Amino acid sequence: MSETLSPDVRYSRQIALPGFGEKAQAKLAGARVLVIGAGGLGSSVLPSLAAAGVGTSGIGAIGIVDDDRVETSNLHRQLIHTPADVGAAKVTSAAESIAALNPATRLEIIDQRLTSDTALELFALYDLVLDGSDNFPTRYLAADAATLTGIPLVWGAVSQYAGQVGVSWAERGPQYRDLFPTPPAPGSVLSCEAGGVLPTVVSVIGSLMTGEAIKIITGIGDPLIGRVTTFDSLSGGFRELSYERDPEAEAVTELIEYDLFCGVGTGLSANDLATQLATDDNGIDLVDIREPWEVEIASIPGSRAATVDELLADPPTGAVLYCHHGVRSAAAVERLAEHGVTARHLEGGIDAWSREVDAEIARY
Repeated sequence: MSETLSPDVRYSRQIALPGFGEKAQAKLAGARVLVIGAGGLGSSVLPSLAAAGVGTSGIGAIGIVDDDRVETSNLHRQLIHTPADVGAAKVTSAAESIAALNPATRLEIIDQRLTSDTALELFALYDLVLDGSDNFPTRYLAADAATLTGIPLVWGAVSQYAGQVGVSWAERGPQYRDLFPTPPAPGSVLSCEAGGVLPTVVSVIGSLMTGEAIKIITGIGDPLIGRVTTFDSLSGGFRELSYERDPEAEAVTELIEYDLFCGVGTGLSANDLATQLATDDNGIDLVDIREPWEVEIASIPGSRAATVDELLADPPTGAVLYCHHGVRSAAAVERLAEHGVTARHLEGGIDAWSREVDAEIARY
């Protein structure tokens, strides 16, 4: 083996760290780590783990689970991919980059979406999970699966100019659901596609996630259990939030339907709704759930006003709910679903309708 690939040389600068040494390096080599997502956060986490020597022994490995494909709009922040990779599976592109970075890394590629059907079996194969996903259904799925399998979960999230990272480990302290008992209403948190993201935020949060993984694997330092670190790139500052177990929280006993739990798939864009309404016999019952004074200002033609309680008392068929910005209607759809009533809602509310479909409707 050449000197450039000799473990003694390659990892010498971290082996030399106080309290680290050969034993910590051996733990990294033998660790089995699963990374959810080979996108923004994964593009920072994966090469950092490989460069540190994670999964380089006969028993260790880095698993990558993702079903996405590389797009041109990914490249400004997903640095593990190149223009030549556009259209390729992200797991494949990521694996090629890691192999070039550290050929000793053992990789396990799972070119599929993480689901409730596969999560428990998959998690049971690893010692640690890092969640770099970009959607709330996967985040809650990962958190619950980690709780049920008893392994630590390092999670990170980014949005626009800021990000946050924490550790959920049921055996050692509070869990993700103690911090976030329920997901935000659909549309209330902007995606990277809708709101944008500064690429350096992704790099910072991904690096912090890798640092937490290394601490957990080697036993050095104090992992972010019961604490969340937040980063604001506009100020350059970090803050820490502490939280505790919620004594009234329901125990996680099984995996659920996370898309439904997070209200995903219940939204319609203004243009999609307009197209469907223009179709004869569309079967849509358009319901305005705003306050009466809001309805007096403006409403979408053909809609009727009703409260959620009224809809529960007389369940509608084919209902599409709307409010001002879509937050209340998303919450209403979730409440109806809890009682077995299926409905959808207008994403962005009447404000989006005014901007995208009918500018004659007043915006307030």
